[in-house]
Amino acid sequence: MTTPPLATTLLNRLLARGKFRHVQVLLQLAELGSVQRTADAIGMTQSAVTQTLAYLERLLDVRLFERHARGVRPTPACNDLLPVARQLMLGMADVAGAVDARRRQGLGFVRVLASVSAIHGVLVDALPAFAEAQPAIRVQLAEAEGEDQLLAIARAEVDLVVCRRPGAMPQGWEFHALREDRFAVVCRADHPLLADAAVPGGSPAADLPADQTWAALAAHPWLLLPAGVAARGHFDALCERFGRTPPIYPVSTRSLPLMGWLLRHQPLLALLPLNLARPWLATGELRELALPDMAAIEPIGLLQPQSGMGEAALALSDFLRGRIGAGD
Repeated sequence: MTTPPLATTLLNRLLARGKFRHVQVLLQLAELGSVQRTADAIGMTQSAVTQTLAYLERLLDVRLFERHARGVRPTPACNDLLPVARQLMLGMADVAGAVDARRRQGLGFVRVLASVSAIHGVLVDALPAFAEAQPAIRVQLAEAEGEDQLLAIARAEVDLVVCRRPGAMPQGWEFHALREDRFAVVCRADHPLLADAAVPGGSPAADLPADQTWAALAAHPWLLLPAGVAARGHFDALCERFGRTPPIYPVSTRSLPLMGWLLRHQPLLALLPLNLARPWLATGELRELALPDMAAIEPIGLLQPQSGMGEAALALSDFLRGRIGAGD
């Protein structure tokens, strides 16, 4: 009889004798580095945690933690397991949320993944309206960009994704544009440039030469996104086109809380996707400075399965596609 590969043997052991409690102990020990703190955190005795760890190491036939005077530290084998263990616990949290939503006589549970621009440009307004229209549907929203979105789709961890059209469409999924987008130059509402005749706020400066407008903008400091982001690439292209680079603020960030604080409290300019800045512009915290020929970028849209969507996901898809719509 052929001996099964080691991976198959381990899988069979886990299916027959593994418990979610083992995963919880593994993650807490790795995070806290102490048997006693782990026991306190999850409501077990110290001896129970020790016994659970010993059982799991026998089950997997590998040492997971090294003991030292101040506690424990993960072995390389344990570090290999941690990302999978975290995904398993996140999946269990989703299961609990879905069951709870159904038990409360709701219409279900929908997992949504969205980019930062999609959250600011579409979901900030749309999800509260959807919650009011469909209070029986529970929406779980998480933030992710690019490859992380595609990875979540491949792992079946998400029902809908609100994002820009991906370069490679996942098999069995389709994209529906919701809201068009372009780059915009923004600043705080009392920025001195708003009084500059060369840079009218909120209306195209079609009657002024573009180089004159850029010269006015380039005399002031700018907050930049990191290299590799589309908005940063467009900023660099403008600098090359007009042969002038503005003074640069010494912090570069993609953090929205920090970006918003800096733009509201410092006399800075920033080149951002319009949808990313939309909530700040809507409240008047920021203003747009007109610059001719602001390039259009891929619209924000809905990435969804071509078939087999649950009732809750289908309801949210219909709501977003009906309420937003490309060109809104």
